[in-house]
Amino acid sequence: MKGLLFAALAGLADLLGGLFVLSPRMGTRQTLDLLVGFGAGFMLAVALIEMTPRAVELEYGVLAILAGYFVVHFTQHALTPHFHFGEETHKEAMVSRGVGIWALAGLVPHSFFDGVAIGSGFMDSHALGMLVFTAIALHKVPTGVSLASVMLASGNSRRDAVLALVLLGVVTAAGALVTPVVAALAAYGLALAAGVTLYVAASNLIPETHRRRGLVQAGIAAGVLVFFIVRMLLQGRIA
Repeated sequence: MKGLLFAALAGLADLLGGLFVLSPRMGTRQTLDLLVGFGAGFMLAVALIEMTPRAVELEYGVLAILAGYFVVHFTQHALTPHFHFGEETHKEAMVSRGVGIWALAGLVPHSFFDGVAIGSGFMDSHALGMLVFTAIALHKVPTGVSLASVMLASGNSRRDAVLALVLLGVVTAAGALVTPVVAALAAYGLALAAGVTLYVAASNLIPETHRRRGLVQAGIAAGVLVFFIVRMLLQGRIA
């Protein structure tokens, strides 16, 4: 149940990210840049140092990591239009409401595996669960920004955007809920989640930082540094 609780909390970060777009006074572009960079650094460190070593100990664990990586790649780039993990900047190209719906469809499996990652982390240990939860909550803010901006740019209403963000949160919680009771997820959920986390950090967030300078680059370094600080504080609880 702990995994479900923290997955639900992580889902709220989608809504928080959406508020950057739906209520511009909630934050600035500089704040978002810092969060993107920080989330990228923290997620990459969690995936490489905590999740992947545990996953490769499993039989077929490496294949599960690869599967997790390509599940997100396929759903985000084969089934949906391209969008940035930050506020959408190509609004003039989005003339169909369906574009926003397809973006939502691509993010649903992504969000489900976010929940799987949190649930699997807590099944391993409280400390790993907290590290994974923190990493996912951080990246869900730019995810919420992305979805809300695509929904609005494609002609959907603010209400539609809010409902889409709520759906992502519900799906995240569902991922954590089913992980302990589905044998394949219980066995390989952490390995699949490692691939998903690697993809989000290295293929979604890091490329976004290449477009910008300043705070976003400092955010990456800060994210890695904070990971090591938190890990050190939790070290007595991490196997």
